[in-house]
Amino acid sequence: MTLWAAVRPAGLCLLLLAACATQPSITAVPPLPRPSQPEEPEEQPSQADIRMARAERNRAANDAAHRAASAPDEELRRYYQGMEASLLSHGRLRRDRVPQDAPIDVDSLTRDFIQIALHDEYSRSGERLVADSPSAPLRRWKDPVRLQLSFGDSADQALQRIYRGQVAAFSTRLQQATGHPVSLTASKGNFHILVLSEAERRDISSYLATTVPDLPAADVATLSQLDRDNLCTVFAYSRGDQQYYVRAVAIMRAELPSLLRSSCIHEELAQGLGLANDSPSARPSIFNDDEEFALLTRHDELLLQILYDPRLRPGMTAAEATPIVRSIATELLDGN
Repeated sequence: MTLWAAVRPAGLCLLLLAACATQPSITAVPPLPRPSQPEEPEEQPSQADIRMARAERNRAANDAAHRAASAPDEELRRYYQGMEASLLSHGRLRRDRVPQDAPIDVDSLTRDFIQIALHDEYSRSGERLVADSPSAPLRRWKDPVRLQLSFGDSADQALQRIYRGQVAAFSTRLQQATGHPVSLTASKGNFHILVLSEAERRDISSYLATTVPDLPAADVATLSQLDRDNLCTVFAYSRGDQQYYVRAVAIMRAELPSLLRSSCIHEELAQGLGLANDSPSARPSIFNDDEEFALLTRHDELLLQILYDPRLRPGMTAAEATPIVRSIATELLDGN
């Protein structure tokens, strides 16, 4: 998109003055004096007129500010529509749950679980997050997961209804896959989903102060500075050295079109339950940055089922978990 800016013609006033100076001079004849008349008093505006004029000025200023603030959001909305269309035209964002061209076996399911559940997508280097897939202990939730949606002012009622419907339906699916309580709640949530426009996300500290206070300053800064190709993200937190998650916050862009929006809901909520990493070898899976699949697959449901199997314990290393994971994977695939 080509951006442009209106430029005020600074020389216009000077040109008008020069044009006036080129007119022929005319000798002015002073008029005869007229009898003095009492000046009529100027009509003063009423208080109601003053209030109405002030309200009109404020309304115009607010409209102008809204147009200026929403311009980047409209640009992003078109950008994401183009992204979705391009991915679909290249055979990406598939929605088949059990694709016939991507069979699952015990080896691949075990490998994918270890890579996705026992590695993090990022490590912290000072105040920065570095994408290097470090090893991590097994983590999951102990308390019931209570999903709570919060919306910026940019999200109209229609968008809010769409999110609530999709998150409620997906929470049921997550509970069925894990056997762990997962539900949508209107208050007192421990897994917060914030739907914000670009302008609102840049000012995310004000939203987090009321919804998810006391997050690390570095994480708040990261959330406020997302690259535009980062459509959504989730941060999950444990308490102290425990390996149980107690809180999570996910960011969804309000400008996303329908399929990218659904894809973000599926991936970030599933990752926030403990499948923290992506893997280039995972297939068929949403935990793969190639965007081949948009929605949770049967492969991904099996990963969630393994994660919450009581034979695995939070804090396990990859070496400790691998033989147990293989045994669970064998049982699951033999039964399907």
